[in-house]
Amino acid sequence: MIRTGLRSRISCFVIVAFCFFFAGAGVHPQKHAFTPPPGSVLRKAVLDALREEVFRVHGLEVRFVVEYLSVKGNWAWVDTLPESPDGRQHYEDIAALLKYEKGGWTVVETPCTEIENPDCYNGTEYFYGIQSRFPEVPLEIFPVPFQDRNR
Repeated sequence: MIRTGLRSRISCFVIVAFCFFFAGAGVHPQKHAFTPPPGSVLRKAVLDALREEVFRVHGLEVRFVVEYLSVKGNWAWVDTLPESPDGRQHYEDIAALLKYEKGGWTVVETPCTEIENPDCYNGTEYFYGIQSRFPEVPLEIFPVPFQDRNR
């Protein structure tokens, strides 16, 4: 009886620890740059933070078609095509730099998209600016054309 009870408690502990470890792994940042798969907890957390920012700034409820998403450590970069929840309205592309802190993802910067403005998201100049403003951001999260120029 004692052995069975102890074995049962140990098994229960292992299962609970396993669940906590893997449930949290989807929300907490990872060590290597990667794209969280559709439906993952991490992808949802990043996009929900961006969705909240879009609602706060523009008053729009949106869903995203993700063009690019990369996460490494506490940082994420995302390029999206926002649209209305029913998919009928399409809005201007939104890119954003996000940081995981205090238990959640926060939009740190959303670049403008004016082609003539050098401070906008129009190529490598913008990413060099991010690098100077946020030196701890891993370059691996940015789109490949920028990464190739920095190697």
